Amino acid sequence: MEVKEAVQFAKEYVSDIYSTEHITNLGLEEVEYDHVSNKWKITVGFSRPWDHNNALHQMIREGRPERSYKLVRISDKSRTIESVTDRFLVDSRLG
Repeated sequence: MEVKEAVQFAKEYVSDIYSTEHITNLGLEEVEYDHVSNKWKITVGFSRPWDHNNALHQMIREGRPERSYKLVRISDKSRTIESVTDRFLVDSRLG
């Protein structure tokens, strides 16, 4: 599986399983291939309707809604999604 195919597979899967939550701003955050386990680790981020806080909070955060991040593990051999778990990214601006 090529990297673009793995990314597209992960994004489509996340979009599908969260479809009832009406997620927006789905995007790629990180890609890693583990040569030992032959698994793709794809991190995607998205916003949910309840992540859009009030106007004051959005002004403080420069107008950006909160985001959820998910780590999608894909078996390269079987081309199946093995898991979707929470992924917490560190904000580099916090030092």
